[in-house]
Amino acid sequence: MQDTTNSTSTVETSSKPALKLNYKRTFTIGFAFFGILLLWQVYDSWCPTFLTELFKSAFNKESDQDVQYLVGVMMALDNLAALILLPIFGRLSDKTKSPIGKRMPYILVGTFVCAVCFPFIPVFFHQNNLVGTIAMMAIVLIFAMMYRNPAVALMPDMTPKPLRSKANGIINIMGYIGGAFATVVGMIFVLSTYLGTKAGSQDSWQYHNIWTIEIPFLVGSVLMLISALVLFFTIKENKIAEEVKDDMARGEEESEAADKMAVDDEGPMTKANKIMLYFILAAEFFWFMADNGIGTFLNNYVIYNIQGSSASTAVMVIVSGVGSVIGFATGGIIASKIGRKWTILSGLGATVISYAAWIILTFTVGFHGSVPAWLYVIWFVKGVGMSLVHVNSYPMVVELCSSKKIGAFTGYYYAASMAAQTATPILLGLLLLVPAFNWDILPIYATICLAASTAIFFFVKNVKSNKTEFKKGLEALDVDD
Repeated sequence: MQDTTNSTSTVETSSKPALKLNYKRTFTIGFAFFGILLLWQVYDSWCPTFLTELFKSAFNKESDQDVQYLVGVMMALDNLAALILLPIFGRLSDKTKSPIGKRMPYILVGTFVCAVCFPFIPVFFHQNNLVGTIAMMAIVLIFAMMYRNPAVALMPDMTPKPLRSKANGIINIMGYIGGAFATVVGMIFVLSTYLGTKAGSQDSWQYHNIWTIEIPFLVGSVLMLISALVLFFTIKENKIAEEVKDDMARGEEESEAADKMAVDDEGPMTKANKIMLYFILAAEFFWFMADNGIGTFLNNYVIYNIQGSSASTAVMVIVSGVGSVIGFATGGIIASKIGRKWTILSGLGATVISYAAWIILTFTVGFHGSVPAWLYVIWFVKGVGMSLVHVNSYPMVVELCSSKKIGAFTGYYYAASMAAQTATPILLGLLLLVPAFNWDILPIYATICLAASTAIFFFVKNVKSNKTEFKKGLEALDVDD
């Protein structure tokens, strides 16, 4: 007798109304990520160089490489705090009930404290105050962790599982707009110009124009507050949760978990889902080892190794951002065709190839006191490749849990990334102390980490959802108010 179970299921599935992504709401939720990347772009671009100059002054060091291990330790301690705090705030927000929702209280408090403290980082640097600079960096990071996890969890809270890669693409585009804005502001107020015009005592910058380094932080704070207020006045968590309840339940039926029947509210994870989660998080750890290792030291690499300016670093970040927008816009579409696993592997492969080209061209062509055109091309390819990774990896993790555990699983995702971001600055800083190594080790290090990530991700199971028909074209742009 012919088995009609699958055909019956297909008929039932196709008879349901098409799932559609609420673009208006998704773009609005993206304002949370706009504030997050805006903060981190300014933080990562400027703080490592602040610390480099302060440590050189404090320990009377001439070479920038002599203090990079200290810079790495300080950046790692920040991330170690995040490693602890992200899962905590994720679980707390999962269990929170308030008139404004379970995520919004953390978003508002965290954003407000960050916005107030963020501009004091360059103030303390300007006064050559190492302790004050580090203290402000720590406060900003702690409260950024308070709002980061809940802000990211908003998207899967309100988006059915099959639509999350596309939604995550939109969220990330909004974030990169924030990062690009911060980069452009940083280009106008160039850090290397500030450092290059020191006068008077070598150990003090207090006689220089502080606005050169202060304005990017002030602009970041103002825009963070605006983004949080937009989110608060437009996203009514409790109301939306009730409106999307049926679509969320349907999304559970069409998930891409290894063992989708075992994804429930209270039950433990099955062995198949645990294995899938562990492989994803392990691979994520190594790609963040590469990505954050380069991101932490990029400005120093350009200033101290290439003899370029921080404006050149800003252009590289913008070029990478353009590539990232392309990847974020197409990553969900590609995943719907070939699956999230192979989309992520394609992105990792493209990035590995681009970094390998970086290594080869460094030793064959070299630099001549400025960032060469070929490095911008590499940064563009890297932007496309890693955006394909990021746009699909987070949805894969929250695919493995129910709606009541999204904050906790978001915490697992960011715990893996923060563990990498804790280890990689220290490791790279220590490598730069080795006499045989110099700044040229940066792309070599990143390539090795990405190769390990790629090898691990091959073991992730490629699960394609039991798709229903999705709205396409103009019909997909229909938005519910």
